[in-house]
Amino acid sequence: MSVFASLVEHLADLLQPLFGASAAAAAIVLFTALVRLLVHPLSRAAARGQKARTELQPRVAELRRKHVKNPEKLQRAVLELHAEEKVSPLSGCLPSLFQLPAFFLLYHLFSSTSIGGEANALLSHQLLAAPLGGHWSDALGDGGLLGGAGLVYAALFVVVAGVATFSYRLTRRTMAARPVLPAGDGEAAVPGVGALTKVMPFMSFFTLVTVAVVPLAAALYVVTSTTWSAVERAVLYR
Repeated sequence: MSVFASLVEHLADLLQPLFGASAAAAAIVLFTALVRLLVHPLSRAAARGQKARTELQPRVAELRRKHVKNPEKLQRAVLELHAEEKVSPLSGCLPSLFQLPAFFLLYHLFSSTSIGGEANALLSHQLLAAPLGGHWSDALGDGGLLGGAGLVYAALFVVVAGVATFSYRLTRRTMAARPVLPAGDGEAAVPGVGALTKVMPFMSFFTLVTVAVVPLAAALYVVTSTTWSAVERAVLYR
């Protein structure tokens, strides 16, 4: 924690001439961009995996017809097909999973009042009028929606809502072009896939809840990462 805190402080010092009092917030955005660059190869692999799964759909459809009355055998056969072709059904989850440590590190860093036995100096940093260690509920209690901190959160919510809407449309279009499994009358579905297919387009809107409940520093990470992800998906899945 202390090493990471020092890293953020050094980045903030470097960015201070450009961003002034919001330099630490800019450092978090830069840190997020660096994390996304490191994860980018996994995102490219996930895109290739999605295309590979699309190419397997005719064979998956045949398996569905063959095992129409035995969902468990169908699921096993589909997994075996993916293993045979070296296609991982979970490859699309890897970019998100590898980012979780960075998110939780930021969350704990800006939720702790002390680091290494000393007061956490990072909590004194702000994004405009909003403390990086504060929450939306704090902003509402200090000036309300139209207060300085409230307006910062309002801007973040607008950005997240815009990115979520873009991601929703992109996911719907991608799933229509590359369905996880083709639908068919009287054909059995792999357990859980139908529910996942219905929920996936709405996943991006859950970011609004995350931004509302985590410290502002962690919210900045989420907003930056979500925006990066939307642009990345638009490029890789076009």
